[in-house]
Amino acid sequence: MEPLSVGRVIGEVLDYFNPSVKMDVTFSSNKRVYNGHELIPSIISSNPRVEIGGEDMRVAYTLIMTDPDVPGPSDPYLREHLHWLVTDIPGTTEVSFGKEVVSYETPKPVIGIHRYIFILYKQHRGRQTVKSPSSRDCFNTRRFAEENGLGLPVAAVYFNAQRETAARRR
Repeated sequence: MEPLSVGRVIGEVLDYFNPSVKMDVTFSSNKRVYNGHELIPSIISSNPRVEIGGEDMRVAYTLIMTDPDVPGPSDPYLREHLHWLVTDIPGTTEVSFGKEVVSYETPKPVIGIHRYIFILYKQHRGRQTVKSPSSRDCFNTRRFAEENGLGLPVAAVYFNAQRETAARRR
């Protein structure tokens, strides 16, 4: 929880919670997501593999990927931007077994260093219909969780990314 607090994920995006489910996020280049580490945009261009622990396959989860720093961290007036939403993910499996409600959108930070947060919720009503957000911009993770009866997260991890210049690609 400490890295989530230091990175202002707790407070700005999420309320304090007790992590209770293991979640591993890995991009195709075998780059695993660790709290606060930086990944370059060319590595995160396609959706990652997200493996979920949990109790068993009868328990379902919802995954949200959001950017709270849009358009830039110094003035994030579009906070938050929804990059991905997958529901009905069976425990002990991975995201591809779930229902993609909002397709993966490649992060493209333009101004400053952005945080990209993966948040996992346990669905308390088993498989459930989640209201699809009307827009990716001005998404609110807390409000979404409340409207859909998800409660507090069970896992979260974030990485940082900034615009990739030609010099950084070499």
